[in-house]
Amino acid sequence: MARENISSGSKWESLIGYSRAVKVGSYIHVSGTTGTDAKGQLDQDDMYAQTKQALKNIEAALKQAGASMKDVVRTRLYLAIIGDWEKAAKAHGEVFGKIGPATAIVEVGRLVDPQMLVEIEADAYIGE
Repeated sequence: MARENISSGSKWESLIGYSRAVKVGSYIHVSGTTGTDAKGQLDQDDMYAQTKQALKNIEAALKQAGASMKDVVRTRLYLAIIGDWEKAAKAHGEVFGKIGPATAIVEVGRLVDPQMLVEIEADAYIGE
């Protein structure tokens, strides 16, 4: 199967050596994605806003790979502050409420940038 690496142009991709997403056959795996906007900015101290932006960033990667949010079968949310899980869950539910992918929400010690509150991975399937 052909492999297609999808780039967002983020400085982190070349620094760390990864792709925003990888498409192999009918599967698309989106790397951990934060709420950083196109200018590299974050809505500080706002879990909901960062989650919404991370989901927009995931949507952009999926679109590049020929998929959409409705093709997502699994998400993983990594939160720096588990006490804000309901804010992240609200944003996730607004996007995926009717799609219903398998998901997990876990707390991590911290993310690469201390201002980052959430990082999300997504897997999609576009076969059949």
